[in-house]
Amino acid sequence: MRLMDLSAYRAFWRTLGVPSLLIGSLLARLPTVAMMIPLSFLVKDLTGGFGWAGVVAGSYSVGTGIGAPLWARLADRRGPRRVLAVTGFAWSVALAVLALTPGGLVRVMPAISLVAGALVPPVSSTMRARWPRMMIGIRLRTAYAVDATAVEVLFAIGPMLGAVMVTFASPRAGLLAAAGFAAVTTWWFSQLQPKSRAAGEHEHPLTVRQLLWHRHRLAIIVSFGLCVMAFAATSLAIAAFADDHGNRIIAGWLEMVWALGSLTGGLVAGALPGRRVSYVWRRTATICVGLVVCAPATWSSWTLGVALFTSGTVLAPTVGAMYERLGALTPASVRTEVFGWMNSSAMLGAAAGSALSGVIVESFGVPYVFVAAALLTLVAAGVLLGVPPHRPEEHADEEHVVPPVIEAGAEPVAITPA
Repeated sequence: MRLMDLSAYRAFWRTLGVPSLLIGSLLARLPTVAMMIPLSFLVKDLTGGFGWAGVVAGSYSVGTGIGAPLWARLADRRGPRRVLAVTGFAWSVALAVLALTPGGLVRVMPAISLVAGALVPPVSSTMRARWPRMMIGIRLRTAYAVDATAVEVLFAIGPMLGAVMVTFASPRAGLLAAAGFAAVTTWWFSQLQPKSRAAGEHEHPLTVRQLLWHRHRLAIIVSFGLCVMAFAATSLAIAAFADDHGNRIIAGWLEMVWALGSLTGGLVAGALPGRRVSYVWRRTATICVGLVVCAPATWSSWTLGVALFTSGTVLAPTVGAMYERLGALTPASVRTEVFGWMNSSAMLGAAAGSALSGVIVESFGVPYVFVAAALLTLVAAGVLLGVPPHRPEEHADEEHVVPPVIEAGAEPVAITPA
């Protein structure tokens, strides 16, 4: 039996439309990751401290949590092309307004930031809802694994680009660059979407209650929020560890090692043949084990780096499995919206995780943050116990499937077994 099947990647990339869609989505998502460092330093420069910067960043997160499911729902009902184009332009304008806000009006920046967060284009939700319309089985699992892995790449590159702009230009220039780049890339990504909705997909849209009050979908959304809460806590623990050792650049290296571990795990997961029953709760439980290992490894940066790389190898595969299960358990007519709610859960989890870890660091120390993060992922695994697993028979005959043909601007036809 083959442990890895690299042909899954070849089949994935040969599916018409995949390269442009994936690249377009990554470029459109890059400014949302890169803009936080310029924004934080801009507010710090205007106020003299990072306290108000935290308020502005928190307002942005709240706005994103509110806007994500609303725009995603509208994309399901009206089609994603116009929604992406409008929100991409509006978000760019809001970023430009933040960048050009004079020092005398710094107190209104949280309100502007709230609006900017609410206008973030639903690029991630649109992309994750699009995969099941383009492929099934092994290719679909590979698509979600690649998507989760690509996010890790964005979080490794985006903050670095933002820091470069702040260092060699200015925070204002960094925000303005992100605004201009977002306007162009989001418009391009919107043009890759179908002009109209798929026939029959939107005749009976679910209400918000019907969509969320479902034991499997709700379990995945809640567990994802708990996992992101653990990830945010881990990031702050890494920063606190570096600060305790008197060399803050260690935080950047450790974050990169953690991301490289996730990138490695995601690439391996995307090449697995998927011929065994796969429970998402088991993958989530492995994150718990990895974070537990990090707690006693904090006696040196080298041991912590090894532990973080090891624990990181299961992050992208687990997140990809959550995407796949949520998409499979959601009707196509509301699939973009459900991923929007998943994004909201992530934003809430990130805010709560940062706050919780700050208290734990001050009260008990860095190792206990890893313990708390491990407990959060253990709870997440417990929430997922009832979620149906991915089964091999879901794509038993996929080797006989012909790839779909995607016409420019048209909805792709999902491949089905012959």
